[in-house]
Amino acid sequence: MGFRWLTRAVFLLGVWLGWTGMLYADPGAQLDRFFAGTPVSPSYPFPGSERDPLLAQIPSGGSPGGSGAISGYGISDRPKSAGVSPTAANPYTSVILNGYYADFSKEGDLRVPGFPLGPDVSPGKPGLRLAESELGLYGNIDPYLYASVVLSFAPDNGVAVEEAFLQTTSLPFGFITKAGRFHSSVGYLNVFHRHADDFIDTPLVYSAFLNGQLADDGIQLRWLAPTNVLLEFGTELLNGQNWPAASSGNRGKGTTTQFVKLADDVGEGGSYLLGLSHVDTAATNRLSGGLDSATHGNGLSFTGNNTLDMASLVFKWSPLGNAKYTLFKFQAEVFEGDEQGTYQVLDRTGAPSGTTIDLRGRQGVRRGGWYAQAVYKFFERWRVAVRQSEVSTELAKDPNAVGTDLEKPGTPPSISSAMVEYWPSEFSQFRLQYSADRTAPDRSVDRVYLQYIVALGAHGAHAY
Repeated sequence: MGFRWLTRAVFLLGVWLGWTGMLYADPGAQLDRFFAGTPVSPSYPFPGSERDPLLAQIPSGGSPGGSGAISGYGISDRPKSAGVSPTAANPYTSVILNGYYADFSKEGDLRVPGFPLGPDVSPGKPGLRLAESELGLYGNIDPYLYASVVLSFAPDNGVAVEEAFLQTTSLPFGFITKAGRFHSSVGYLNVFHRHADDFIDTPLVYSAFLNGQLADDGIQLRWLAPTNVLLEFGTELLNGQNWPAASSGNRGKGTTTQFVKLADDVGEGGSYLLGLSHVDTAATNRLSGGLDSATHGNGLSFTGNNTLDMASLVFKWSPLGNAKYTLFKFQAEVFEGDEQGTYQVLDRTGAPSGTTIDLRGRQGVRRGGWYAQAVYKFFERWRVAVRQSEVSTELAKDPNAVGTDLEKPGTPPSISSAMVEYWPSEFSQFRLQYSADRTAPDRSVDRVYLQYIVALGAHGAHAY
């Protein structure tokens, strides 16, 4: 059961608080301000930027005044510059260039026994490579709507729409809605773009459960509670075309989420963010890679339901809230998942082999995982970080799971990483990273990366 019922109870409490808040607020004044075009949701200090109350992105130049989660939307550990005027352009245009050199002790894709993986999970390839780069357009449409479009350029020359959404800016009673294609707000790390992470790769637990990141077409509703601490409740209805549904099941409504986030300041120099999230997905013939086995072929096809519960913690501290020269950040997330359904084992041509793995009822498989990382900024332009990520799974009770990706490993798969990073300016960074991949007991891989990331144009600052 884990913390699933805690997430649901807290979310229902938020629904009740939101309803009673509307009853006891002055609805006439709220609606008058809305129809007059005056913002009535949480304030938007920088018009033209997305204002997620907990995961604020603001134009280059750093966060607004203050150090904590309320007054300044969190401590920023990036170098600061003079910034960009919010009226300089409409829409804003930003470009992110991302590339690396990598050296691996062994080549090959990521394999995590016990976890059928999605198609986007990869440690990259050795040598000189262009990583995922971005072109972004964003800005206010009118007093009521904000829009953002991000195109992603893959190393194989493919172009995809990573995000394209509308977000309200003036709804009454503290409500915010988003519609289109976007990164889900579940967990902590999921909402970040890849270049904004502290490591070149996502934690193992995100790769195993979410194919790296949960992003989809859909609609989101959030409510910011009128409290002295920053308390947000949200829910999403998503198409389900992406992992872990990966099939647009339930007539294009294959994924639903609920999340709760709490943030506040701690003393003069610290702030924290706590989160609980729940994800429900319905999959139909979801494909995944498999072990190269003469008996069981190269893949699996899943039809059934997945549930995932996530708990997150982030803490930041800087002397007197001044992160220019020193900042410490700790973040951790715990995942618990349950899978109920059937797997069809595929042959080498991708067709069903006739072998079925039953995970329904008591045959269902429980999985778990976590990661923890610490980042320390010791000079204005230097940071170091370490991260540990591990996953585990129950033994699949169906004997047909032997020899497939559902077979339980002898030891829990894990990846350990460390990095050092230098920022010549706010708009460029260079990172050296080492990762020890111990996901398969018969295959240990050491990886070294030298990465560069540069930003052109009015790119928003990184989130809390």
